[in-house]
This record gives sequence, structure tokens and C-alpha cells, in this order.
Amino acid sequence: MSKAEEILDLFLHDAGIKAVREYRFAAEACGGPGKGLRDRLAKAGLSDWRADFALIEHGLLIEVEGGGWSGGRHTRGAGFAADLKKYDAAARLGWRVYRCDPAMIKSGRAIETIRILMQQGEAA
Repeated sequence: MSKAEEILDLFLHDAGIKAVREYRFAAEACGGPGKGLRDRLAKAGLSDWRADFALIEHGLLIEVEGGGWSGGRHTRGAGFAADLKKYDAAARLGWRVYRCDPAMIKSGRAIETIRILMQQGEAA
């Protein structure tokens, strides 16, 4: 877990927001982990992706994007394209995806937005 993810985890906990860490959203869509998962994922055209956080009751996945300033994998061609495929799959499976960076987390902006997204999901 990155430092930013640790901070967001604390903010979520302090706010009383139940979040699942490293949620395997594609695996859950294919019957959950266990025997035959790789085959089930392959047949569905999915990978065993994980979201940094999931608010399952709200249909919301949260991704902490930390590599924007470090030149990490997520900002280079193949890594960026893989992330887009992951977010596309999440959307097709009915998830909303919220992406934030460490500065948004530290400033409190991310937790504010998460609360707004939770309210919007309840109103829908």
C-alpha cells in the first residue's frame, strides 16, 4: 500500500465509510475467486484486476494514481493503455470509477468527492 493509499484508508475509516481494499472486481463478476477463475476471466475477456478501494454498496471503485510525477508505469504507453482497459472493464461491469492523486487525498478533496459520489449514487 502506498503512503497516499494509507492516508486515504485512514480518512475513509475516520469518516465511517466502509471500503474494501484491493477489491478484485472482475473476479467477483466471474463467480469469485477459486478453481477455474483464470478460465472464467479469459472467457469473459477480463483480467484479475484490483481496485485500490471499493465501496461496494455504492458501486464505486477508487483508484489512487501516484505515478504521474514519478514517471511510473501508469504514465507510460503500455501501462496507461492497460489502466484504460481496466477502467473500461469496470464501467462495463456497472462500476463508477473515481481517480485521485496523493495531493487530492492529503488536501481532503478526495474524501469530499467520495462523499459526493456516495450521495449521487444513493439518489440515482
